[in-house]
Amino acid sequence: MNTAIDDELWSAVGDSTRRRMLDLLLTDGEGTATTLSRQLPITRQAVAKHLGVLQRVGMVQVTNSGRERIFEVSQAQLARAVAQLSSVGAAWDARLHRIKGIAEAIQRDQER
Repeated sequence: MNTAIDDELWSAVGDSTRRRMLDLLLTDGEGTATTLSRQLPITRQAVAKHLGVLQRVGMVQVTNSGRERIFEVSQAQLARAVAQLSSVGAAWDARLHRIKGIAEAIQRDQER
């Protein structure tokens, strides 16, 4: 694999609630803990904790606007995550291709 895998990033986005929050932020462009909590079946406090996790791994950026904290997805970190997924996908494709070759060789040997 060419791209190093960030375990903290994948642990953070491995949670289905946080993935849903990222989807909402990408769709809406930005959001606050309050606006997100209106769209999710969890409390505002739980949303704030999830946003803190996403912020810690760099998946969201926060801007203060008066008393509100406005969150948006970090395009750079999202691109990095996509690159990591592509790298993992390519590695697994290569592994599966090798396994297929081994299985075909075994089948040829058994047919002889």
